[in-house]
Parts: sequence; C-alpha cells; structure tokens
Amino acid sequence: MKTCIQRVRRAKVTVEGEICGEIGRGMLVLLGVTNGDTEADARFFAEKIAGLRIFEDAAEKMNLSLSDVGGAMLVVSQFTLYGDCRKGRRPSFTDAAPPETAEKLYDVFVAAIAALKIPVATGRFRQQMEIELVNDGPVTLVLECRGESILYTALG
Repeated sequence: MKTCIQRVRRAKVTVEGEICGEIGRGMLVLLGVTNGDTEADARFFAEKIAGLRIFEDAAEKMNLSLSDVGGAMLVVSQFTLYGDCRKGRRPSFTDAAPPETAEKLYDVFVAAIAALKIPVATGRFRQQMEIELVNDGPVTLVLECRGESILYTALG
C-alpha cells in the first residue's frame, strides 16, 4: 500500500456535483493498493497513519496525533499512486491491484480508522472525483507499507 498524506485545515471530495466526504482539521489520505497487499497490511497501515504525530503542540513541534487534536480523516482511493513512468510517456498501472481487491482493502483500511474512534469520511471508489483541500503547513508525507515495514518521504 502507498499513501500520500496531507495535513489539512479542511478537505472535501465531490462526485457529480455532490459532496460525498468532507472534514475539517485532519488528514487527507490518498490510498493506493498494490498486488500482494493483505487485510493485515491495511489494518497495520491504518493504525500507523492514525498515530502519526504530525500536528503541532504548544511549542510548535510535531508531537500530536490525529486523536490528540480531535481531527478527522478523509480517505480517497488513488490507484495512480502506483503509476510507473519509467518507460515512455504513458504511465503503466500494472502494479496497482485489481479494482475488486483494491476496493476490499480500501474498505478494511477505512473500517480500521473508524474502529480507532477517528471520524472518517471517504470518496467513492472507481468514480471521477474532485478534491478540494487547504493544506496546513504544508505538511505532506508519502508512505509505503510492505508488510510491517514502512517507507516514507516527507514533502514540504
């Protein structure tokens, strides 16, 4: 699994002019699923991301988690995180899991966030979506989970 996480002041996702998911302060999580990902991976990754201390405390240090600040999470499926642009000019998406598998693991991820008592909103799987956000910081992290190993990159 791979995510692009943005700390936001607010975010919303719209499908065909209808808002289907909206949050205030929290995280926008774009979630990609790859071949070989499991339900255990989805649950592990959800707990890892929910516990990230990327919100500032009174000393302006990133020491607080989503729960600590009473934040919410907006989770949007994003198979293009597995786009491979190494050859040619058109991305290949062969590393993205088939839609049926990806949707199941996306649902497991969302349920795991909800089980942590974190308010969670979602986009609509396999739909054309418009996402609006106000990035806070900006703070953007790219994390990839392989089993219980986390690879991450901080952007911004």
